[in-house]
Amino acid sequence: MDNSLELVEVIRDRIENSPQKQITFAEYMSLVLYHPQYGYYASNAERISERGDFLTSPHLADDFGEMLAIQLYQIWQNLGEPQLFNIVEMGAGQGLLAAQILDYAQREYPDFFSSIDYIIIETAPAMIYAQQTRLKDLPVRWCEWTEIPDRSIDGCFLSNELIDALPVHQVAVIEGELQEIWVNNGDKEQVFIETIAELSTAKLTEYWQLNRINLLSDRYSDRYRTEVNLAALDWLELVFKKLQQGYIISIDYGYTADRYYNPMRSQGTLQCYYQHAYHSDPYINIGNQDLTAHVDFTALQNQGELLGLQTVGFSQQGLFLMALGLGERIAAISSSGGDVQSLLRRRQNLHQLIDPMGLGKFGVLIQSQGLTIAQQQVKLTGLSIGE
Repeated sequence: MDNSLELVEVIRDRIENSPQKQITFAEYMSLVLYHPQYGYYASNAERISERGDFLTSPHLADDFGEMLAIQLYQIWQNLGEPQLFNIVEMGAGQGLLAAQILDYAQREYPDFFSSIDYIIIETAPAMIYAQQTRLKDLPVRWCEWTEIPDRSIDGCFLSNELIDALPVHQVAVIEGELQEIWVNNGDKEQVFIETIAELSTAKLTEYWQLNRINLLSDRYSDRYRTEVNLAALDWLELVFKKLQQGYIISIDYGYTADRYYNPMRSQGTLQCYYQHAYHSDPYINIGNQDLTAHVDFTALQNQGELLGLQTVGFSQQGLFLMALGLGERIAAISSSGGDVQSLLRRRQNLHQLIDPMGLGKFGVLIQSQGLTIAQQQVKLTGLSIGE
């Protein structure tokens, strides 16, 4: 269903009724993606599919979730094989990853499977419906953040391509000062227009101190423009408060801060996805295209350590999956029987998961909380090569 006209009116009203007659780009992005009735994710779960706008790793092969199940099994062992092991997936899409993890655990690790309490935190109604349909025969429950008490989770928080879709502020260097991009109402030809004004919050200044980067140095040209994901820092703090003992696994596309804020990347990383093509105009296809920005993994790591989390490791998805055994699966395809076309398709899909120019260069950040010294010393298999 195309709700673009309704969503445009919602945004125009928000701008008109705001004290400054403008809203930050972060607020605009939040409305476009997450408005409960008309937002991109709220209205149609098929947007993440071959028929939609983009695919994620679980769409290519069950092996992606199965490799994660192997890593989660090791985490369960490292925590002493507790009778109750929480897996909290945040932003679970159509439920593919949850199904892959649970199906594999049930087949290969029955004791581990019997301990799993799988929780999904999801805000989009269309996604919740798709997840509940797919996972109806599996032990999964849905919660809101407010339903999870602080320090109640023993296990693992898991996200795959969640953080890149959190709303970002956009900032620019203008004549030696850091300014913010705001969104204003336009006219019939251009519904929304951008203006540049003062920062909306002091947190945008504090962010650079967290990353030890000075955008006002002479390394950066005038009109240098980039993003700041304050929502990701708030999200990590919320996860930290809920976690008693265990790990946080964050998988997404992004860079370390020195690469993210390279002076040559002068227009930031914001991208729009529509029907498996991408472009850089967030003011068209409103409500019908995905908006994303790369993840600053350095900020997540530094914020985590300030909170009290420990950085277990950071790797690329390709290396992470290879360490968990995906290479052996690819090698075994040539000796397996079956339809040649199906085998070639499977090989191609597995190679896409580790392609260093594609999904394989995604980042995998693992952080921990509440581990004993002995548990901290256990090397997770997924981080055993390529760090």
